[in-house]
Amino acid sequence: MQVGKDTVVTLSYRLTTLQGELIEEATQDQPAAYLHGGYDGIFPKVEAALEGQAVGAEADVMLEPEDAFGDYDAELVRMEEADLFPPEVEVGMQFEGASEDGQHYMLYTVTDIADGKVVVDGNHPLAGQTLRVQCRVVGVRSALPEEVEHGHVHGPEGHQHH
Repeated sequence: MQVGKDTVVTLSYRLTTLQGELIEEATQDQPAAYLHGGYDGIFPKVEAALEGQAVGAEADVMLEPEDAFGDYDAELVRMEEADLFPPEVEVGMQFEGASEDGQHYMLYTVTDIADGKVVVDGNHPLAGQTLRVQCRVVGVRSALPEEVEHGHVHGPEGHQHH
């Protein structure tokens, strides 16, 4: 079977920086699966590289920031009063907060604490980086009707929505 719209693709992969630093991986023994066909389960550029491929196919894809986690946006860095945070706040903690326009929620990471102020960054930690995805197709099957309806893969025991 070939990778195409509404197939479930199982992959082993390595996601690394251009310097070879491992960010994430899925092995042959513990592969990852996604619903193919524009459901946002994988980077679109990787999905395009796998289109029409079969089990055993390999892809090595470079992802520029716009193909992955976007460019770094300095406007997403904010300085807030420390009293807006819990007393145990420390660098590396993450908080959900409203975007500058108040229209949606974003995840902010604490990057600095000094002089009664907390600096938070709404950029994804990998924003601005070019990444490399090396992957191998280890399985392809037709998606179940409910997987297509829900837009994602369900596990072997089914899937519960809450």
